[in-house]
Amino acid sequence: MSGPDDSAAAPPQPQGCCCACASALWKIVKFILHVAIVLTLLVLITPGIFHSFGTTIALQSVSYAILACLYICTASDRAERIVSGVFLGILAVVILAAAPSVKGRRTAPVESKSPPVHVMYYCDLVALLVYCIWKICRLVQACLRRLRVSGKAPVPDPEAPLATTLMKSEAACTAPVQLLIEDLPRKFSYDEIRAVTGDFGDVVGRGGSAEVFRGVLDDGTAVAVKRMTSYKPVGEEDFLREISIVANVHQRSLVRLLGYCLLQGGPGEAHGQYLVYPFFENGSLDWWLFGGEERRRLLPWPARRRIAVDVARALAYLHHECHRQILHLDIKPANILLDGGLRAHVSDFGISMSIAQDMTSVDTCGRGTPGYMAPEIWFSSLSAKSDVYSYGMTLLELVGGRRGYQAGRDSSETPDLLARVVREKMARGKLMEVVDAAMANVDEGEVEAVVRVALCCVQHQRELRPSMVTVVEMLEGRVAADLPPESSPLPAVEFTEPLSSPGAQNGGTSNNVPSFQ
Repeated sequence: MSGPDDSAAAPPQPQGCCCACASALWKIVKFILHVAIVLTLLVLITPGIFHSFGTTIALQSVSYAILACLYICTASDRAERIVSGVFLGILAVVILAAAPSVKGRRTAPVESKSPPVHVMYYCDLVALLVYCIWKICRLVQACLRRLRVSGKAPVPDPEAPLATTLMKSEAACTAPVQLLIEDLPRKFSYDEIRAVTGDFGDVVGRGGSAEVFRGVLDDGTAVAVKRMTSYKPVGEEDFLREISIVANVHQRSLVRLLGYCLLQGGPGEAHGQYLVYPFFENGSLDWWLFGGEERRRLLPWPARRRIAVDVARALAYLHHECHRQILHLDIKPANILLDGGLRAHVSDFGISMSIAQDMTSVDTCGRGTPGYMAPEIWFSSLSAKSDVYSYGMTLLELVGGRRGYQAGRDSSETPDLLARVVREKMARGKLMEVVDAAMANVDEGEVEAVVRVALCCVQHQRELRPSMVTVVEMLEGRVAADLPPESSPLPAVEFTEPLSSPGAQNGGTSNNVPSFQ
């Protein structure tokens, strides 16, 4: 695991190309393995290869068992597995019915030069041919489907408004768009989504507007499938526009969108929106910070500092390096996922805003989670500085190892209480009293530098907050982080109910997947 300095020095690398190459390489390897298995089986079942009749029959029986495994293991859904089992069962019945022929072959004249052929050979041969035809047909269908999609695939108009982007004017947000979309991620059919998730059998997260299921792709990749439960019918063009933008955002600290499924039906018919993401084995930062002292002890200060830099770089990319500025609007530990090396990946950026809510409601109502929401969200339009505030609150929780605010816990508590306490302790030279005691060997100077950055981010007047690019420079030591003066707080807002999912508020059940609103 690299240290924080290595993390700060290494520039973020896009992963889209590498992932595409790895996926293509795996498909080639899998194809070669399939061909090798089929050719090996063909050799094994051929009569006359082995002089011993018993050896031939034994190898043909083993080959049949291997073919059965191929049928079952490569079936894409339950229906295919059932059909495969029935087909192989019928062949097995034929074998048993023709079993008396074995005795006849054993008593064949010795002078006969023709090799002994048992009905098992024909059953193996039929099963092998059917398997090859089945896989070739599936391959042809997939190619035709890709050709149809690429033929219709539109390219986003550079001047078109996006629901996930910050626009300069409301008129631009409602302007008509001539939509042409390209570079869409993989489109899954509903049957494929069911097959990937095992018919939605492994629920790993559930909230007010989405359910998340663990699944496995054909190549063995673990994925998280997010099903929108608070469904509002949207046009296919709007949905695909969102998908194309998010899928083409490539930064190592942003969760990649692997695929989607849009199932549109009329009244009483099946409909839904499904998003396919990578599955993160180390869960969310929320799970580590608020799941007990033992978990926090496994998250040392160098790892936390690296997480802070990773998230800052991801937000700087969304705000300043994308062709169009993208706002997250719900930065919190539950939306920060950790991979096997405890590197941070920001989830739920961009797309959830248009799927769960329409754009006008986002402009007029608070979006996000109490405790992380910038105070101006309730009184003025959105801006990138709203994400900066949320990042600052998350940074304070990362240092302290405790929640800064929880709606409904204490009526006298305000969302900025943690920031005020930290500022007061720093002024009195007692900053380490608010630092997570579960961390050992913490450099007080490094902690103070990070806390100064956090306090700059949570200023009530958004004009005084730094940009995320400046935040990255502060964390890397290229720009000084001066302690900002205290500012007068904006009017407090009473939260009558949590705006985010219950799982996120209570420690989170969506620990391995992009969390949901």
